Amino acid sequence: MIQNPSIQTSVGLTPRAAEECLSLLSLPENAGKHFRVYVEQGGCSGMQYGMVFDEERPGDLSAPQHGVHVLVDPVSLPYLAGTVVDFSDALTAGGFKITNPNAKESCGCGKSFTA
Repeated sequence: MIQNPSIQTSVGLTPRAAEECLSLLSLPENAGKHFRVYVEQGGCSGMQYGMVFDEERPGDLSAPQHGVHVLVDPVSLPYLAGTVVDFSDALTAGGFKITNPNAKESCGCGKSFTA
């Protein structure tokens, strides 16, 4: 069973991921929003990751990291313990990348996993 950690021990942002988040958060459509990381049912492995710029909701856990306000809902938190979000601007396979030590199996695209 996955334990219920705090957000400080759950989702980490690398400096590069934070830099990209800050750049995207500076866009007018993201004014007043924060970086949310979550999991939901779906994908080819049972669970899938999601990231969105969103407003804080009641019950959210939050923590600042490298200047980015990171949000995680309480349902997603146990599945994300120890997760690190990175960013690459490589032409091939670039974008945000999630490394989750709780993932027993991941699909080839890296967007879904089995806990």
